[in-house]
Amino acid sequence: MKKIAVFASGSGSNFQVIAEEFPVAFVFSDQPEAYVLKRAEKLGVPSYSFALKDFPDKAAYEEALVDLLDQHQIDLVCLAGYMKIVGPTLLAAYEGKIINIHPAYLPEFPGAHGIEDAWQAGVAESGVTIHWVDSGIDTGQIIKQVRVPRLPDDTIDTFEARIHQAEYQLYPQVVRELVQK
Repeated sequence: MKKIAVFASGSGSNFQVIAEEFPVAFVFSDQPEAYVLKRAEKLGVPSYSFALKDFPDKAAYEEALVDLLDQHQIDLVCLAGYMKIVGPTLLAAYEGKIINIHPAYLPEFPGAHGIEDAWQAGVAESGVTIHWVDSGIDTGQIIKQVRVPRLPDDTIDTFEARIHQAEYQLYPQVVRELVQK
C-alpha cells in the first residue's frame, strides 16, 4: 500500500473522507489553528504545522516539507484545500506524486474561488476536478472529473454543498485507484 500524506489549510473535510478509508501517514497544515489538525487528532493521524513566515523564503519552507515527506517515505501527497501554490522545490522532489482537488470543472474557474466564480458566471453546471499538480495554478493533467448541475432553486450555499458532496465521493475513488496501481 502506498503511503499517503494530506496537506490542508482549512477545515479538512476532504482529509477526513480520505483518512476514514485509507491509512494516512500524516496531515500537514500551513495554518496552526486550522480545524484539520483537530480532525487529525480525533482520527489518531499524526499532524505537523508550520508557516511560510517561519522561514527565510519559500524554498526553505518547501525544503522542510520535502524533509517531512522523505522521513515518512510518502508515495502520494493529496492536497485537500491546501491554499499555497506548490513551488519548484517541492515540485522537483515530488513531481508526479502530488494530486489536488479543485471545486470546479477545470479548465473552467481555476484558482482559489472556483465555486464562487462559477456561481457568479451563472453557469448551468460546474463540478469537481482531481488533477496532478504542476507548476501552474490548477493546470496539471486531469485525472478525473464529475459535473455538478446548478439547479433552478439553488442558492450559492446549496450549490456549494452539492459540490462538496461530489468531492467526498470522487476524492476517495481516485485515491483508491492510485494506491492500487
